[in-house]
Amino acid sequence: MNVDLRLVDNPLGRIMKPISLTQRFSFACNSTVSCFNQCCRDLNQFLTPYDVFRLKRRVGLTSSQFLESYTVRHQGPQTGFPVVTFKLNPADSMRCPFVHADGCGVYEDRPSSCRTYPLVRLASRSRETGKISESYFLIQEEHCQGFDEMQDQTVEEWIENQGIDVYNRMNDLLLELISLKNRLLPDPFDGDTTQLIHAALYDLDRFRSRIASGELSVSKGNIDELDDVGLLKLSIRWVGDLMSELSNQHL
Repeated sequence: MNVDLRLVDNPLGRIMKPISLTQRFSFACNSTVSCFNQCCRDLNQFLTPYDVFRLKRRVGLTSSQFLESYTVRHQGPQTGFPVVTFKLNPADSMRCPFVHADGCGVYEDRPSSCRTYPLVRLASRSRETGKISESYFLIQEEHCQGFDEMQDQTVEEWIENQGIDVYNRMNDLLLELISLKNRLLPDPFDGDTTQLIHAALYDLDRFRSRIASGELSVSKGNIDELDDVGLLKLSIRWVGDLMSELSNQHL
């Protein structure tokens, strides 16, 4: 599921309107808009594994270094899955660590929720068919002046222009994992399993090294020939296999 979790509670001042892929809306955000950077503070922003991969590569850190410097680990209250959020400083208005006065310092690799805004994508996976369905909502917040801009586009055009599609495809792989867990392992993971899954999904460099050292067994060809995107897909499949194994042990 690709959801901007800052908006799930939908407090006063935020209006969520269903919108189809072909509907048009007016919105633009740039340094000339009076509220520029305002949506980059007071955050509670969850990062997907693909978000972490893009960001750690952008800032030139290993995945372990990035996670240590910029994120906090949590356990999903409903799925029990390990998730990460930005590490934020209350003394700095809970501001994104990558936002500056002149805008986003990692704009080309910004997280999926940032590039999707002012839209929210809700995705669900059918247990019967495995097909993923999606719907979009338009978020209108009182402080946001971007809707006064004259840039007009459809939802489909926004998705293409903001480079959202690749994020959606990668994030949907995580959705399949969550669906598998809910079906096979409804109870929370134990601490060791949570640690293992967190490392596999978010700490790709460590996951690669543990495979290379023989600590983890993965029979998926030559691991050295995989780029990071291929490795992330492999890690997601590996977590799925792990959950199936754990489920069989409980039978």
